[in-house]
Amino acid sequence: MHNFKRALATLLVLVLAALVLFFVLENQQAVQLMLFGWSAPAMPVAVPVLAALVAGLAVGPLLGAYSVQRSKRNIRASARDAALNDQK
Repeated sequence: MHNFKRALATLLVLVLAALVLFFVLENQQAVQLMLFGWSAPAMPVAVPVLAALVAGLAVGPLLGAYSVQRSKRNIRASARDAALNDQK
């Protein structure tokens, strides 16, 4: 069973890599991005799209972890307040 899971994970990674490679090869048109008057050098359209994907994959879990920590802190504070009110 462990070998099956490993083979399935490997297959998934290979399919994902193939999809990314296909995307990059199909999107070779040069684009020049502008932001607040600053213009980036011309690059294939796949580069900024993949950069946005990687940034989202990094920021998403960080925001999720922050949300979980904040919720845990609020739950602990509520439990502490309830315990203090029960003692009075």
